[in-house]
Amino acid sequence: MAKNGEPGKGRAGAVKGRSQFKGPNGNWIKRDADTGRFMDQKTSGQSPFKGVRREKG
Repeated sequence: MAKNGEPGKGRAGAVKGRSQFKGPNGNWIKRDADTGRFMDQKTSGQSPFKGVRREKG
C-alpha cells in the first residue's frame, strides 16, 4: 500500500518583501514592500495572513 512521504520543513520565518495591515473594512490587506502596491485582501475569517509581518501605524 502507498504511503505519504516525510513532511517538508515548510516556511522558516517571515515571508520576505511583504507586509500587511488591517483595512478600514476590517479585512487584512497584503502589500508589496518594494512597490507599495496592494497584492491581496483576505476575506475569509478575521485572522491575518500567516507569516507576513504587520505594518505599524
